[in-house]
Amino acid sequence: MKLYMNAAACSLSPHIVCRELGLDIELVEVDRKTHRTSDGRDYLAINGNGYVPALMLDDGKVLTEGPAIAQFLADSVPQGAAMLPEVGNLRRNEVQSYLNFISAELHKPMVLLFEPAYASVHERIRAQVSKRLSWLSGRFAGPYLTGEAFTVADAYLFVCLNWSPWTEINLKQWPPLHGFMARVAARPKVREALRAEDLEAFDADGVYFAPNAYLASSDWTRVPVQP
Repeated sequence: MKLYMNAAACSLSPHIVCRELGLDIELVEVDRKTHRTSDGRDYLAINGNGYVPALMLDDGKVLTEGPAIAQFLADSVPQGAAMLPEVGNLRRNEVQSYLNFISAELHKPMVLLFEPAYASVHERIRAQVSKRLSWLSGRFAGPYLTGEAFTVADAYLFVCLNWSPWTEINLKQWPPLHGFMARVAARPKVREALRAEDLEAFDADGVYFAPNAYLASSDWTRVPVQP
């Protein structure tokens, strides 16, 4: 399988899922400006929307949208039930509920906080995101969202919250969320995914990550990498 991705973007979520499940995956970088892939293809012919992630299966079929890809991956192997319970188990629906929440209430509005075109409403967007984070911080059923198990929803949440420093959202005002970031960042397979994307922690607590090439460049002014 090939996972079309950008370092530190939302494609990191299914990448983490692959690592956690021990799935063999080939990472293919997509150039945001040219839409050319690192293996020489026109990415728009793979995903006409132009954004990542996309998962190309061994038979050439393509699946898009991160939450759908993560669920497909978890369902593809027996050990995936730990990250997404089987159909008929209410815990599966709980995980799916969090996936939908993260996608609609965190991912999309946080992306808008990166866009200069929306600068006039950034404060209103940030206030709405903060309201959702306040609700979420009181929902943890254990070390992770639904309890002891690290699920596909936790992988997705980790990636979205990793953008917090650049959206002027300080997670320390929600200790459960900041603690969650530290726990996930310490997971061996998550660290493996971060290394594979050449991501390095840059904050004092070691819970936020950005591409090494970006951190080493003259452009490193705390301006975010576009998710």
